[in-house]
Formats: sequence, structure tokens, C-alpha cells
Amino acid sequence: MKIFIITGMPGSGKEELLTVARKMGIPFLRMGDIVRGHFANFHSAEGLTIGEYADKVRKKKGKDVWAKEAMKTMSGDVFLVDGCRSMEEVDSFRTLSEDVYIIAIHSSPESRYDRLVKRGRDDAPREWVEFADRDTREISWGQAEVIALADIMLINESTLEDFHRQVEKTMKELVE
Repeated sequence: MKIFIITGMPGSGKEELLTVARKMGIPFLRMGDIVRGHFANFHSAEGLTIGEYADKVRKKKGKDVWAKEAMKTMSGDVFLVDGCRSMEEVDSFRTLSEDVYIIAIHSSPESRYDRLVKRGRDDAPREWVEFADRDTREISWGQAEVIALADIMLINESTLEDFHRQVEKTMKELVE
């Protein structure tokens, strides 16, 4: 199995890469969906956010706990994993296959902030400090190391159409 780990800071364009992958018929999972699924079943009066819950579970069960959960659902010749946040997670995926590649997406903080606000999800930052705090949390999990050690770096600072073309070209080259 060829595994492509998609990483990038929040708002960098990971979901747009998945949009292209879906059109190409490439199976994928979102690590965040796995965390959200577990969080939905988490009954606690602690009042944790999803991010705080994910962090608490990582501290209790190891940095690769979410990768181990993800691996239970993976199959096929090619698979994308969105949202890997530490090299411990990458190393877990490497137990499934020797063909593991990290694809990082980079966008400036200003571009990412604007995208997150416009997308309007529940976890969208209400102000810059909240955005910066989220970046700090993601980096504390090891995200920066995964990005720095990427095999492929895609820059997402142009139009959406240009980014989609760049992703499609890259994915075609990689899956062949």
C-alpha cells in the first residue's frame, strides 16, 4: 500500500487536496474525523474542546494513538491520510507500508486565518490570538517537524483553481 500523509497548518488547503483526491477516486480519511468520532462518545463534565480532548488522549495513550485508530480503517493500494500531526504518527503508518510519503501544504498565516474565518466552522477563530493559540497547540504536537520533513511541499498562495491543478498534477505523478 502506498500511503500519502497530508499535513499542513489549519487553513493551509488540506481539504482542497482531498477534494481533488475524491474526484480522482483516491480513498482517504481525516484524522480529525476519527478524533471527532471518539469525542462524540466522550461523556465528561470537564468541558473540553475537541482539541483539548485530542491532546489529553495523546498524553494518556501516546502521540500515535490517533494514527493507530486510523490504521484500523485503511485498505487498498493507495490511501491518503489527512491531518497527521507528529512523526510518531508517521512512524505508526510506516508499520503498515514501506511506501509512506509526506505531502505538506504551506500557506502564509494571513491566508490561513482568512480562509478559516470565511469557512465558518465551529472551530473557526474569532480573533487572531485564538488563531495563533491553535497554531501553537498544533506545533506542540509535532506538526512543524512533520511539515519540515515532508517529501513534497505544495505552496497554496494562488487561486483555488491553480492549487487544484497543482494537486491533480502532483497526485497523478505519485499514484502511478
